[in-house]
Amino acid sequence: MKRFTSIHSFRADFTASLVVFLVAVPLCVGVAVASGVPAELGLVTGVVGGLLTGLLPGSSLQVSGPAAGLTVLVFEAVKEYGLGALGALVLAAGVLQLAMGALKLGRWFRAISVAVVQGMLAGIGLVLIAGQLYALTDAKAPGTGLSNLAGLPGLVGDTMGSGTALAAFAIGAGTIAILVLWPRWRRAARILPAPLAAVALSTLTVWALDLPVARVEVSGLFDAIQPPGLGDFGKLADVGVLGTVLAFALIASAESLFSAAAVDRLHDGPRTDYDKELMAQGAGNTVCGLLGALPMTAVIVRSAANVQAGAKTKLSRVLHGVWLLVFAAAFPAALGVVPVAALAGVLVHAGWKLIPVRALGPLWREHRGEALVLMVTALAIVTVNMFEGVLIGLLLAVAKTAWETSHVHLEIHTPDDEEEPVQVRAVGNATFLRLPKLLDQLETLPADRDVELDLSGLRHLDHACGAALTNWAEQHRRSRRTVELVS
Repeated sequence: MKRFTSIHSFRADFTASLVVFLVAVPLCVGVAVASGVPAELGLVTGVVGGLLTGLLPGSSLQVSGPAAGLTVLVFEAVKEYGLGALGALVLAAGVLQLAMGALKLGRWFRAISVAVVQGMLAGIGLVLIAGQLYALTDAKAPGTGLSNLAGLPGLVGDTMGSGTALAAFAIGAGTIAILVLWPRWRRAARILPAPLAAVALSTLTVWALDLPVARVEVSGLFDAIQPPGLGDFGKLADVGVLGTVLAFALIASAESLFSAAAVDRLHDGPRTDYDKELMAQGAGNTVCGLLGALPMTAVIVRSAANVQAGAKTKLSRVLHGVWLLVFAAAFPAALGVVPVAALAGVLVHAGWKLIPVRALGPLWREHRGEALVLMVTALAIVTVNMFEGVLIGLLLAVAKTAWETSHVHLEIHTPDDEEEPVQVRAVGNATFLRLPKLLDQLETLPADRDVELDLSGLRHLDHACGAALTNWAEQHRRSRRTVELVS
């Protein structure tokens, strides 16, 4: 019986690995191209994610590789510091992840506001779409999120006046259409994943019609690997570089651990050990850095495909890494026929899926503060940059939580007998955020009567409120009235 179960698990894992491999190929290549690095480096990260991270303990079924969520940050880092420095950045981020895992900090990532994470992904999606709209027409994007958005009207005019740009746009738009419609053809979707079907059909169309559109440039897997040099590691002393490393580590860790939580809800197998998973991601990024490849995260698209394909153990994700390695080493020329516009279509579709369009309406109606945090985080990422945008979102989430938890009100009882003191009982959390409201209520008390102020109902009284209440009591006593503080 045990042997039958093992054979059954192997068959399920083998089949699932092929499905994940087919999903991973266009995503690995597309993320690399969008990041401004050779296409092969995306495959290298996918291979490391399968063969190394796939073997390590943590989460049993989620799959790691290059992710669209880090595309914008990688593009900016390569543009600012050069391709050679990318390996040093990724390696340093991996070491930081290893340290965080060793210090048992993995579970704390679950404390990050969901609105901030959704806003981060929405901002990434918007910037990704804005940049890839240029690639849809074989044009070069201006660079930053705002400049990309500002240049879209000009892009439309340039595209309408160019037959080559229109041909590329038709391929990209067709790719997006296939990605949207293919899953509805359930029979075909079970055999061929939508991303592979879309890229394959687009490539076939370009070949059949001999369209003059840009193709992916290929140099060979091992030729693309460029380990960082001593000069690249020297750049880590720069404060700006350290900020990028921190952004890599935190965003990759948050995305991986949130993905793990989502994947755990999809299956009934072993639950994720967050600290071990963080160390597995750190080990993978350390090796990716040594190879000069893209940073990795756990990717929900591939992970969900793995679970839905019936994977039972981590063997499926390891085998997917084997297939990626065989493909990249034996058939690199196959990438050279893929149109760039098709990969841009895949990433535009992926970027759109990062934006929680359907969830935003109900969130605004039920939790307006959370919706505001989400939108501000996304807007900050688009207008400023990834790292500072996330920090703005986190600070706003903390401020919102502090405001919501600092509710305080006064229960006032005024006896008919003017000789008896007015009884005031403070209830809730008295913080400086609610101090103006608290003092306004106290100022409405009769100035010619004694007051008994009961503070025993407060769960929290910060220093600012305590000092303000003491000052108010002193002022009231100067008017020759008694104020009794009860704590």
